[in-house]
Amino acid sequence: MESLNKKYLLAIDAVVNLILGLILLLFPGNILNILGMPYSNTSFYSQILGAVLIGIGLALIFEIYSPINKITGLGVGGAIIINTCGAFTLAYLLIFGKLNIPLRGQLLLWVIVFIVFAIGLIEIFYTKGKSSPHN
Repeated sequence: MESLNKKYLLAIDAVVNLILGLILLLFPGNILNILGMPYSNTSFYSQILGAVLIGIGLALIFEIYSPINKITGLGVGGAIIINTCGAFTLAYLLIFGKLNIPLRGQLLLWVIVFIVFAIGLIEIFYTKGKSSPHN
């Protein structure tokens, strides 16, 4: 049962990363317009972020389904660090960054903060009391 819960948590985390990553990678200009972000003459940075998120999502999936016991992907411990760091950084920027983003963009970004932070909290509670973060 524990292994199933771990796989379920990692799968949810992977899906969120893959969806956000694909959106940023494939539609960088469109998502910036939807969020009301300042115009940029390049989509390089949003596409790189998308690729990183896709990589994280794939590492999580590899952790779930890896046929090779000696090779692991991104475990729960790494996912917790990435999720809490990302959520806190985005929240900090929304609060103190003096961003010129319309309300719809701010609301969407706060929803992302809460979803990513909630996933991190669930992962923390899952691992609480375990002897190793790789369990």
